Order: sequence, then structure tokens, then C-alpha cells
Amino acid sequence: MRLLPLLIFFALINFYASGRIIKAWPVLQENLGWAVIAAITFFVLQLAGFFGDHMAFPRWKKNRFLKPVVIALDWVSYLCFGIMSLLVVYGIFLDIVGLVWKWLAPSRNDIDYHLQLKLLVMVALTVVIGMWQALGGPKVKRIEIKLKDLPDTFDGFTIAQISDLHVGPTIGRRYAQKVVNMTNGLKADMIALTGDFVDGNVDDLATGVAPLAQLKAPDGVFFVTGNHEFYWDAQAWIEKFRQLGARVLLNEHEVIKRGGQSIVIAGILDLSAGHRSDPVEALRGTRPEDIIILLAHQPGSYAAAHKAGVDLQLSGHAHGGQYFPFSLVIRFFQKYHQGLNLHDSMYVYVSNGTGYWGPPLRTFVPAEITLHTLRRA
Repeated sequence: MRLLPLLIFFALINFYASGRIIKAWPVLQENLGWAVIAAITFFVLQLAGFFGDHMAFPRWKKNRFLKPVVIALDWVSYLCFGIMSLLVVYGIFLDIVGLVWKWLAPSRNDIDYHLQLKLLVMVALTVVIGMWQALGGPKVKRIEIKLKDLPDTFDGFTIAQISDLHVGPTIGRRYAQKVVNMTNGLKADMIALTGDFVDGNVDDLATGVAPLAQLKAPDGVFFVTGNHEFYWDAQAWIEKFRQLGARVLLNEHEVIKRGGQSIVIAGILDLSAGHRSDPVEALRGTRPEDIIILLAHQPGSYAAAHKAGVDLQLSGHAHGGQYFPFSLVIRFFQKYHQGLNLHDSMYVYVSNGTGYWGPPLRTFVPAEITLHTLRRA
């Protein structure tokens, strides 16, 4: 029942996307029955992955005969979801263009047909480029961050950040292994895992996340929860990441020392944990002069982090919008949605994410493993 309003909204936007295409193409109107069946099938396919992954799919994947069918259905389902989202957004844009066009040239009768043809071409190009970029995996992005009063011994300290890996329906062990190999190859001093690593239960994804146990860094591997860990039994995943060798920071901090000097690495529970996400608690016992680096999955933690005295916040969550044109829209929902930002005296870095969620698309928003190098300002 809680999902019913969402399902109704989802059905309405599918009706809009399918209806506008059928209306513009005479061949579909002549075969209306088949067109409606195709539209309903397209709608059902979009729901199959989400509901299947929460119900029967994990169990069916344990059957060697059903496993390839379920995997294929997951891919088709999430790709259909991506295509639908593009049909709606591009469709609204072209509807606006069409209204202006008809006002300028009211005698043209082929406007709708040409606009729908352009719509399908735009969607096809976005999907092809997006899949190519998503399946190609992450790129290494190198960032230099200058911090005032950074201890001399930490000038050049490196942090490899992995965020939003989303091991689950379409990202598995092979992708995770590639990420681990690339990250270890950077030979960073420390590795930060900033949440949303899973889309499933521990028992179902144990094999997929297993390569993360190979992550190695001299000053440790640190993990904080994202909102998706809370969708799939956060406590179980916290224990799993501890077994994988990560230091899980639950409103806690650790001090890294070098040559008598130190910096603080803190981490908070995700904002979806409500009042339990507490930067003040995480920094309890630190000194005012300490350089503090906070791992916080959602960039929206910036206000509380700044108030608590954080110097640098490392986040993910926003995916940079993940694929065009949502990469343009995300800025209206997240003040800091991508890259390095300065909030007063505190830096906020927001990763594009190392994997992807839902549709296997990354159009013009490449996935990343971020190598941060700290410099004394």
C-alpha cells in the first residue's frame, strides 16, 4: 500500500510516454491493439526488476537453470526503466518545442511525426553512449586539495575514494574485482568507502562483494553506510564489511599519526538513519587544531559537518545525475552534487560514483575512483 501512490505515478508517466508516440505514428494507430499490448509489456518489464529483486529473483538465481533467465530479465528491466525516463524527459522538452513550432508555423501538419522521430533518435543515442560508458567501468580522477594548517608530514597524503558501487542486479563480482585492482594500483595511503555499495542482502551478494577484502592501504580502509545499506539490513552489512577488513565508522573517528603529527578520519551514519547521523558525536574527543576529514555518504550532511568543525567532507550519493539529461536536473535537488566544492571554509567533494544504480547508463557522467592528494595550503 505504501508503494501504491508511486505505482500510480509510474503508470501515468508511462501512459504519457506511450500515448504521445502512438498519437504521432499512424501505423501504431492502425494497429492500436498491438500497440497497447506493447506499451503494457514495456510497463510491466520496468517493474519486474525492482519487485523481482525484492521477492523471488535472489532465490531463483540459486537455480542454475533459472539464473541466466533472471539475470537477463534484470538487465532488460532496468534498461527499460532508463529508456522510459528518457522518453518522459525528452518528450516534455519536445512537447514544449512543438508548441512553439506550431505557433510559428501553424500550417505544418508533419510536426508531431518529425518530433517523435527526433525523440527516438535522442533516446537511442543516449542509451548507446550511456551503456558504453557504464559497462566500461570507472576512470581514475585525481584531485588535489589544499588544506590550511595541514601537518607537514601529511603534505602529499593520498586517499582513494570508492563510492556508490551498487553491487547487485547488474553489477557483480567481475566489476567489483576490476575496481579493487584499479584502486590497489593507485597505492594510496588510505582508502575511503563512502557508502551505497550494495543492492541486496548479505547472503545473496556475498560473492559479489568478496573482492573488497583485497583492498589494501598502509593507513587503513574505512567504510561508512549509505542509504542503500539501510534498505537491505544495515546491521548485517556493517558486520559484513568488518569481515571484509574495513574499519566501519559509525559516528566515530580514528587518528592517523605520522612523525608525531596527526590527522583525524571520521565517519557518520547516513542521513537516512535520522538523528543517529551525528558529526558532533563522531568528533567527540578531537582537538580544535586537528585537521578533520569526514566520510559522509550524502553531501547534504555538509551543514552539520561544517558546524562540527570539519575541514574536508568526502561524499557520494548524487551520482552526478548518472546520465544526461538528469545530470542537468540534479543540481536542483543537491546543493553540492559533483566534484570539489567550497562551503565557507570547508571543502566538500562529491564523487560521481564508482558503479551505477538502476539503469546501466552513464551518459556523459563517467564513473570514477577518486585519488585525493592533500596539500598544505
